[in-house]
Amino acid sequence: MLARRFLWIIATIIILVIAAAVAYRLFSRQLLAAALVPSVSFAASKVEPAPDYRQLAAWDANPGLPSDPARWTPPGVAVAAHPKAAVFFVTPTAYLTRDRWTMPFDNAATNGRIGLYLRNQASVFNGVGTIWAPKYRQATFGAFLTTKPDAARALDLAYGDVARAFDAFVAAVPPDAPIILAGHSQGSRHLLRLLHERIAGRSLARRIVAVYAVGWPISLTADLPVLGLPACATPAATGCLLAWQSFAEPAEPAGVREVVDRQPGLTGAARRGTALLCTNPLIGTASPAAVPAARNRGSLVPGATDGEGGKLVAGGIGATCRGGFLSIGDPPAGFDRYVLPGNNYHVYDYNLFWVDIRADAERRVAAFAAR
Repeated sequence: MLARRFLWIIATIIILVIAAAVAYRLFSRQLLAAALVPSVSFAASKVEPAPDYRQLAAWDANPGLPSDPARWTPPGVAVAAHPKAAVFFVTPTAYLTRDRWTMPFDNAATNGRIGLYLRNQASVFNGVGTIWAPKYRQATFGAFLTTKPDAARALDLAYGDVARAFDAFVAAVPPDAPIILAGHSQGSRHLLRLLHERIAGRSLARRIVAVYAVGWPISLTADLPVLGLPACATPAATGCLLAWQSFAEPAEPAGVREVVDRQPGLTGAARRGTALLCTNPLIGTASPAAVPAARNRGSLVPGATDGEGGKLVAGGIGATCRGGFLSIGDPPAGFDRYVLPGNNYHVYDYNLFWVDIRADAERRVAAFAAR
């Protein structure tokens, strides 16, 4: 009797686990929205005072600071002794709670994530340039899971900070310094708007070495035509854009595609059904050819905890552009902590190709100087 009861208990647990897994697979976006979209209105939401970008305290990374996480390098890699470019890096979403629409500056968990992003992502550029990463009142994660007007207000506020920070950055760097624009996720979204509204068609565009708009979709017909820069057509092209979104197999990017299709592009045209830019970071172009793992010069595998520095592992991860998304093959070892629904390796877009992105930036800066 006890054995039979035990088996029924085990069977019930298994059924519940399977049901939960199926529910998460089918309704993961709805579940995330319920958990993360703020219930308070934007008007009633707390908002930090606007940062003063003339002050060092308004920057998470800045060459004037005694040190910052963007200067970190893994063993065997050095920061540039004589940086040739100035890098404006906009961090991805770090605020994940639903009590307000925009990020506070004194949240320890949020600031820890920003430090991690700078160490794992922005650091790829410290071999060629000084890195400037502004603090900004970024929109909370839930703003990307809803069509509420409050979400647009939060993103507009965040963009306003980024635009003001960019003005301060341009005023502070030498007037002839080559510029790299880089970001991830929400940061890339703001960079694309910055390109469209503040850089395209102006003399400043001639100073852009490249734009690494990683982790955010760029429609080839509804966004790219008004950005003022083309997609990078060769590994050493300059004045061009790179973008990719990483998925392991079996890839299920439908949730991301839904977000892409929901809003019109920067041209005003619909994004729905349009082709997306996918740069293969192992070769620096949008070629659809499969690039084997042997070509990967080094992925930055995270440490056992977020507080540990990662280590470089070469030859482990290949990449292929498929349908506007970057397939990395089977789920790679060492990158399992923050995988999003659909085998989405969004969090690791930079880590997966760390050495190759670093080499890509070095190659383009050298080509820009030669030009």
